[in-house]
Amino acid sequence: MALAAKIIFIAALLLCFSGWISPPVALTAGIIFGLSVRHPYAELSRGAARILLQVSVVALGFGMNLHEVVKAGRSGFIYTALGIIFTLGAGLVLGKILRISGNASYLITAGTAICGGSAIAAIGPILHADDEEMAVSLGTVFILNSIALLTFPPIGSALHLTQSQFGLWAALAIHDTSSVVGAAAKYGKEALVIGTTVKLARALWIVPLALGTAAVKRSRAKVPWPWFILFFCLAAVVNTYAAGLAHFDVLVFSAGRLGLTATLFLIGSGISVATVKSVGWRPMLQGVALWMLVASTTLYLIRMRIISY
Repeated sequence: MALAAKIIFIAALLLCFSGWISPPVALTAGIIFGLSVRHPYAELSRGAARILLQVSVVALGFGMNLHEVVKAGRSGFIYTALGIIFTLGAGLVLGKILRISGNASYLITAGTAICGGSAIAAIGPILHADDEEMAVSLGTVFILNSIALLTFPPIGSALHLTQSQFGLWAALAIHDTSSVVGAAAKYGKEALVIGTTVKLARALWIVPLALGTAAVKRSRAKVPWPWFILFFCLAAVVNTYAAGLAHFDVLVFSAGRLGLTATLFLIGSGISVATVKSVGWRPMLQGVALWMLVASTTLYLIRMRIISY
């Protein structure tokens, strides 16, 4: 059985790199694999997913116009700031109402407010969160993140959201960068540009949140800086001004989309039966309630054109 699981995993991963399947299908296949068999490369897969995501995001920068990147980042800054403040406040209130002990409530809130698993991974050591708190928080966010990737494009289509509206909604309401990019890519190229850029601008808030948390907790834990966002911007510079590299840019951008598809499979394969069971109903209820609040509020504001790109 272990050998069969290894063969299936490797074959599915190679298929994701082929371009024959879409990001949502890759994520679904990963979830089915993770829930069906014991993962033969669990630790390796988690590390590979994190690195591959960052490399893929940088590669996607070679398909972005710098002027559009700057415009999207500038337009989304105030929305992101207000959204993070709102989410942090609402999440902490929900955590108290549900009586979630320890650090799990704060980690779930931080993951929803900023950048999913990346925010949790950055904040966890500062809080000195134990393995169980990290597992519960990551499990909650990953499960909801997977649901978002699969449900947001159909909802956007049903509500007739424009490309810019969907890209902004995905960036403000979906947890992880991988699922934002996956959902936006499925919706359209303009949605991909706006969703990716606004989401990366949102991810930069990991740094001030981590510093603020460290100051409150008086922790000396090292605060990570998301360098891949800088490289994404540099890639956009190359794509905008180096006209002679147009063919190279297209190839790298295409490779980035394939890498993202593989990343989603790796992330999905990390959701096991044990992960689902370990979450518990209180943290999951907090995660679901907070996510639905953020998603519905931002969707309403975007449809009413109170916030727009």
